[in-house]
Amino acid sequence: MPVSLDCSAVLSFMNKLMNKSNSQKHSACSTLPSKLTTTITHYSLLSTNMRIFITHLNYLIILVISFFFFFIIPSTSSDTLTGTQNLTTNQTLLSQNQSFVLGFFRGSNTNYYLGIWYNNIIPQTIVWVANRDNPVDNSTGYLKIGDNGNFVLLNSSGNPAWSSNQTSAKNPVLQLLDTGNLVLKDSSDKTNNNYLWQSFDYPTDTVIPGMKIGWNLDTGTEKHLTSWKIKGEDPSSGDYTLKIDYHGLPEAFLRRNQTIIFRTGPWNGERFSGVPEMKNNTGLDFNFSYDEHGVWYSFSVTNLSLLSRVIVTSDADGKAIQRYMLIQGSWNKFWYEPADECDYYRQCGPYGVCDKNASPICKCMQGFRPKNQEAWNLGDRSDGCVRNTVLNCSTDKFLHLEHIKLPETSSVFMNKSMTLDECGSLCKRNCSCTAYANIDIRNGGSGCVMWLDQLMDMSVFATYGQDLFVRLAAADIGSTSSNKNHRVVLATGISLCALVLVLGLVAICYLRKKIKQKSRGDERNMDDLELPMFNFDTLMMATNSFSQDNKLGQGGFGSVYRGRLIEGQEIAVKRLSEDSRQGVTEFENEVKLMVKLQHRNLVQLLGCCIEKNEKMLVYEYMENRGLDSILFDKSKSLLLNWEKRFNIIYGIARGLLYLHQDSRFRIIHRDLKTSNILLDIEMNPKISDFGIARIFYNDQTQAKTVRVVGTYGYMAPEYIMGGNFSEKSDVFSFGVIVLEIITGKKNRRFSNNNDELNLLENVWRHWHEGTILTLIDPFIGNLYTEAEIVRCIHIGLLCVQECAEDRPTMSLVILMLRSEAPSMPNPKIPGFSARKNYPETDLSSSKQDESRSVNQVTITLLNAR
Repeated sequence: MPVSLDCSAVLSFMNKLMNKSNSQKHSACSTLPSKLTTTITHYSLLSTNMRIFITHLNYLIILVISFFFFFIIPSTSSDTLTGTQNLTTNQTLLSQNQSFVLGFFRGSNTNYYLGIWYNNIIPQTIVWVANRDNPVDNSTGYLKIGDNGNFVLLNSSGNPAWSSNQTSAKNPVLQLLDTGNLVLKDSSDKTNNNYLWQSFDYPTDTVIPGMKIGWNLDTGTEKHLTSWKIKGEDPSSGDYTLKIDYHGLPEAFLRRNQTIIFRTGPWNGERFSGVPEMKNNTGLDFNFSYDEHGVWYSFSVTNLSLLSRVIVTSDADGKAIQRYMLIQGSWNKFWYEPADECDYYRQCGPYGVCDKNASPICKCMQGFRPKNQEAWNLGDRSDGCVRNTVLNCSTDKFLHLEHIKLPETSSVFMNKSMTLDECGSLCKRNCSCTAYANIDIRNGGSGCVMWLDQLMDMSVFATYGQDLFVRLAAADIGSTSSNKNHRVVLATGISLCALVLVLGLVAICYLRKKIKQKSRGDERNMDDLELPMFNFDTLMMATNSFSQDNKLGQGGFGSVYRGRLIEGQEIAVKRLSEDSRQGVTEFENEVKLMVKLQHRNLVQLLGCCIEKNEKMLVYEYMENRGLDSILFDKSKSLLLNWEKRFNIIYGIARGLLYLHQDSRFRIIHRDLKTSNILLDIEMNPKISDFGIARIFYNDQTQAKTVRVVGTYGYMAPEYIMGGNFSEKSDVFSFGVIVLEIITGKKNRRFSNNNDELNLLENVWRHWHEGTILTLIDPFIGNLYTEAEIVRCIHIGLLCVQECAEDRPTMSLVILMLRSEAPSMPNPKIPGFSARKNYPETDLSSSKQDESRSVNQVTITLLNAR
């Protein structure tokens, strides 16, 4: 607001002090300094103290004037802005209940943006930005209500940087509501919700309660979310968008630029069919409506004290849609999408079904087979599946699938009033109909949606999902029904046999437990494990008394021996040595974890032995042993052409993804290295050695330990330096392995007295010099594409970045490995790269062989970098 100061009054006060006549008063502040000088000259006979006083008083007056100007223009605390007021960069509007603030904030580019954020929540959480793509370049910008009844943001030159729509309001008022909605209305209009303009009609990256996204089909206008260009730094429009497609049965699509990343599935009356996490959001009510006038999604809170928001973000890990809840003053991420590999768009092609708990994750429905079997076997399922039998409209039947994320619904037939039976009859009569389902699953189901083309982007869930009825040839259905009785009898027989076997095993385990109660206390802890027990004599015979000829290798746990059971099965026996640096805890840990883990890229635990002070684990035998035994042996590395190496990289990634995301528990391996990657007869990789692995529960994302365990060259910087480990620690180890597989070289340990670059530093230097192809292992051969190898090196460098938060998740790694031309960020400096000043520690100066594991290092012994 403009401020005036009575300068003549100030001069009068000065003249009285100096006994000056009224004729010498001045009325303009601009002449004040010169008149003061004249006065001082005129009264040259005044004492020295008086002259000093007058000189200082001159500066005092300037200070007083500045003080008045600074404090008479206050920071606005009202919730409204009228036509006679301006909002400058140091002012704010505060909603009536003090929940939201409207004001200016600065981005990382020092520009100013007008935005709305939560009040008194740290860090600042911005929910709306007016001028995200038209910032004000300095602090002299301001907001005002314009002559056209709109409000306008002016830059330092007085030119509009952004404005709202023009209105016909006579007395426009801008108000910040308690909902976080900024509205423009006519002050003479007493209607509470008759808004001429509102920020809720122009969402940016966030949806809060009461805000809608979707389509107004009467006006053809759309509301959607667009991520910030750089989260928390640059609010300009980013690459990710979340838009609702109103065609067919409406659903929302997440895109990165123009590429579809994820779709929510259609609304089923309770939630989007592809977002089962919405089922467990207590305290929230979801609303989705669609008719000929529009399609809208919104949510509300049942408890007004509950704060929740959904954002679309440009996070590096690809989890672009995120829901947060404020709990005890901190934002907690409740769910995100894409949540797993099956959430990514069209993973399994036409008629393919994605199951995150299966391996491989893609499968063809009953009555279908892979269209390109060779590509399917190699992990490329984009061609999807084709029918085994040609359809015959008059005799076709329908396969009932449960817990399904419904196929893409952009071009379907729909009728809200039909029953499921009516829908099935209509689909049966229409020879073009490929599948049908209910629209709404509430109250037993209602409505009809029919697909008239290929079924795309289907997933299966353990719970939730929907029922889908897929058209099949009668022969493909009949082959199943004709054997139904046989299957029932067979299943009953198997169940009885299994029951007898289980009872027998229970009895055996009970007897063993009674015997082992007399043994050492650490042995008693293993009795309750649901795992076959081998006796010592059996393993002695299988390994020829643990002869050196049968020894496969040795590690921190002890020795590993090859063996053959009487029935002919080959096994690998891991025997804990008496002087092992690992003990009962690691032994029990590995047993308990391996019993719970089942995946084609994890080595299978067959049983264990605890007898005569011996502790042994029995694994499936891997014919080609450890990856390191071939990769770093130049006489054998020719066996690993590029195709095999890529399959090994991809298989390791699949195994890690299972551990981190898809298993019953989230597992952090902590000792991932080439010697713990075992290869079967076909060179398929399997992750082994879970002695020091850790389970993460619920929403736990990282942990800290004072006992650092792992292997030189594979441990992440944050783990070595601070004992912090997480999924990103395993990602770092995976990145090292990727670079070792491509170059055929080991990552050297980090030592002050070794001037030679370690592998990470060497790859980093060649990457920036554009000579990265010179590092490719010559034993790879010539059957490869440079682009594919460079992409894998790029992924490896992303995985070994120094900061854990910069590294991708394994689900994103899988996506990047499978994509032909993914958009990937530039890698930042790797951990332990370009460093020549690491202090001497147990980790850097140890004389142990690089292949051995570090099993106990006290963090306090490590010096800071």
